[in-house]
Amino acid sequence: MSKSTGSSSDYLISLVWLGAVVYGLGIFLSNAYAIRLQAIEEFGTVIHEFDPYFNWRATQYLYENGAKKFFTWFDHKVWYPLGRPVGSTIYPGMQFTAVYLKNYVFGDSMSLNDICCYIPVWFGVLATIIVGFIAYEASLPVNTGGSIFGVLLSALCGQYADDKSMASSGSASRIFGLSSPAVESAVFAMGFMAVVPAHLMRSVGGGYDNESVAVTAMTLTFYLWMRSLRSQDQYGYLFGFLAGVAYFYMVAAWGGYIFVLNLIGAHAASLVLLGRFSTRVYLSYTLFYVVGTSLAIQVPVVGWAPLKSLEQLAPCAVFFGYQILQYCEIVRKKKKMSRKEAWKFRIQVAVVSLMIAALLIVAITPKTYFGPISSRVRGLFVPHTKTGNPLVDSVAEHQAASNQAYWQYLHILCYLAPVGLAMVLFRFGDSASFLVVYSLTAYFFSHKMVRLVLLTAPIASALGGIAVGRFVAWSVSSLIGENNDNADLTTEKKNDDVKQTKSNGKSKKKKDKKSTSSKDSFAGVTAICGGFAEASKSTEGKVIKTVTAIVMLGSLYMQGNAFKDYSWQLSASLSNPSIMLKGQLRDGTVIKVDDYREAYWWLRDNTPDNARVMAWWDYGYQITGIANRTTIADGNTWNHEHIALLGKALTGSVEEGYSIARHLADYVLIWGGGGGDDLAKSPHLARIANSVYRDHCPGDVTCRAFGFVDRQGTPSKMMENSFLYTLHSHKLKAGVVADPDKFKEVFRSKYGKVRIYKLLGVSRQSRSWVENNRECDAGGWFCPGKYPPGLKEILDKKKDFAQLEDFNRGASDEDYQKEYFENLNNPNLARKRAQQKANDEGRETNEVPQPSVEAKALSDEEKIQIYSTWENTEDTTLMWKLVTSDAIEDLEQWLKIDPGAAWLRSADGRGPMWWAFESKNQDAVTLLMKLGVPHTDKDKNGLSPVDLLKE
Repeated sequence: MSKSTGSSSDYLISLVWLGAVVYGLGIFLSNAYAIRLQAIEEFGTVIHEFDPYFNWRATQYLYENGAKKFFTWFDHKVWYPLGRPVGSTIYPGMQFTAVYLKNYVFGDSMSLNDICCYIPVWFGVLATIIVGFIAYEASLPVNTGGSIFGVLLSALCGQYADDKSMASSGSASRIFGLSSPAVESAVFAMGFMAVVPAHLMRSVGGGYDNESVAVTAMTLTFYLWMRSLRSQDQYGYLFGFLAGVAYFYMVAAWGGYIFVLNLIGAHAASLVLLGRFSTRVYLSYTLFYVVGTSLAIQVPVVGWAPLKSLEQLAPCAVFFGYQILQYCEIVRKKKKMSRKEAWKFRIQVAVVSLMIAALLIVAITPKTYFGPISSRVRGLFVPHTKTGNPLVDSVAEHQAASNQAYWQYLHILCYLAPVGLAMVLFRFGDSASFLVVYSLTAYFFSHKMVRLVLLTAPIASALGGIAVGRFVAWSVSSLIGENNDNADLTTEKKNDDVKQTKSNGKSKKKKDKKSTSSKDSFAGVTAICGGFAEASKSTEGKVIKTVTAIVMLGSLYMQGNAFKDYSWQLSASLSNPSIMLKGQLRDGTVIKVDDYREAYWWLRDNTPDNARVMAWWDYGYQITGIANRTTIADGNTWNHEHIALLGKALTGSVEEGYSIARHLADYVLIWGGGGGDDLAKSPHLARIANSVYRDHCPGDVTCRAFGFVDRQGTPSKMMENSFLYTLHSHKLKAGVVADPDKFKEVFRSKYGKVRIYKLLGVSRQSRSWVENNRECDAGGWFCPGKYPPGLKEILDKKKDFAQLEDFNRGASDEDYQKEYFENLNNPNLARKRAQQKANDEGRETNEVPQPSVEAKALSDEEKIQIYSTWENTEDTTLMWKLVTSDAIEDLEQWLKIDPGAAWLRSADGRGPMWWAFESKNQDAVTLLMKLGVPHTDKDKNGLSPVDLLKE
């Protein structure tokens, strides 16, 4: 074939390749957009969940009043009677983004509500694109010329490879300077990110939550940081400046910016340990940190936290460490120090710096300069649900992630991401090494808190894209006859040659010896690779490569389709707005249950503008966002003691609850109808109340006395007498009637999901006192309220909750924390304590009920009803603990009084039989089989109990 013919053929192949890339991008990005629109197409432009309603209300206020008033907005419609300074306690990036789009992009063509609903969709697609750039950067030949083992060995030997030696020759430049397999890796990374459920969970249409914007800001920051480290780019460090700007947007959008800051700081530190510190790396991190921190402290809710909070001081330490290292490098080069002299000088400078730092820390620590570690962050380093704070422990998404959760949200990426990580380790570089640090960190934190599985979406997609991209590139190259097999050998030889030329003076012989030793260390691997390369050139080898390539492409195609179908199927449930539900009538008719909005609309249309509504804090954002009425608490949860007061009112006796409510509210809103209603949550409410009001459940820190005693919903005595239970079950259960002199039911939703009561005998004196006794600061806008004198008797009983991290205040509550942890860590001990307390006082507990009479046998219909109900409850949690901890006696006691508990199933479709097989608890298996519980049924993922035993 002539040279011109070969050139034409290569150009044609490149055009076909480019067309395939563009086609793939079109398919993946259209999927990214369409899959996130499902909620809007089915339910309309409806904002989802709880927190997004606060974001919507804040956006509306910013749009109508401007930035100046927004940052001095003290909202008296929330956290009554205290209020909340919204503008200075919010991460406003998403709100400013929405208002900017409204004012300067869409104008009157799109309503502010619709923009808020579409923002998660738009930013979800942007995040998809950026993740592709991350995979591209980590796969470029200029960034992937080494291996982790070679880099570590060189660092240990004191021979640090330069940028040129870290470049790979194992990639093909196709067209327009685009490299293969970097482009393929980018395209498939976008394909995964487009539909991966771990990202969909926070980016579906209507999910107007901070994370929907923050993930895009986070990935942009990561990409620009990686781009600033690109080898052989003289001015690449300037991207460190842009990374700092992107980080500022991340800070403005979400409190998770702490993860981004610490991750980049950790990577910068690891580059030093790997011997990759250089002027380029120094400038990149310095620009990032200085620019990012300078801008971050401008966000009111952040302030000086980057320089004071213990959670953010590690990157600050890395920054100062970089300054010391660079100073040492400048002096070393200027004085032409030997290696021994340079290390001696570095140690001297480090010792002096550490002494100065120690003196500063000793001087400022007593002055409470350093901020504490929050309970949520501290909870990432202890087993859940054991942070010591019952308010944090009550949130489901703060629980630890299970293997099933990873499979549910990442699916096939659980297998592909580790393969991609291995490829990165063997094709290593400064930029690519970031993915290693990111993957390990994201896995650690997501394993501790299921909500943080979100953080794994970008890294899993990038690594999965790298794996598939390289597989596809190799397969296509094999089919069209391209040969890059000797790339690694060439690179290795190149690295060795560079190392050899660095030898000089008296140290030449020593360096040559080390270089030869390094080369010999990989001689075996090199020989094996060379053998495979030679074998693949034979006729048989080419046939095997061709067959392997076809099989690999076919397998990846089928697995990719399966992943896409799975993601689309799961996205249907993720797209449910929760404020609206789909239901089915007995005749099979599918309906939309809109009870919650109906209740809020009723409040908006039928109550005075200044009406105060008492409800559990979950619903506060929706009440203010839709009904525009004053609430007692909401999802901001900034004041533990105030929420405890609300919990005490709801889970205390009717008389006690009413005596609190009449001073704070005009109406009481209750969620009913089963499932996750107020009664299901009420044990958490009682525990939170008891953390501040110790007389609520005296001697019982986890309030085992409050709850249900069996599967039939029989309440304990404390629950039965409670304010919440009375209003929840008013005229629904025999003998339960709310006092007509205190309560008047004014609204019941169509399907019974919400009930609203008007409080009678409300204290007008307390209302007037609150309105007339707000204290404003010198600025005139910060005007917090006070509790009315009518609550003094109850407030005098409270003990401010002291979290474990409150060391600066000198506050502690060791006895409470000790017993709280003991009860959560050892439910058997908690049961015994609660039971003993109940026996002493003649009351009931809800922890593994003790049978007084033999329970009646369940009918088949009752078993089916229990078995077909999949939900996470207090009972399923307790059952899991008993089965997995081999507490057979307690399990037998429970099943004697409540045989239906054997048929419980959690939201993932698993129940006690699954857990018994998984923990290899033969006694529990035998006990459950005697009760007729099957062991061949499937859970949500199609696994039977026996399958778990095989694993």
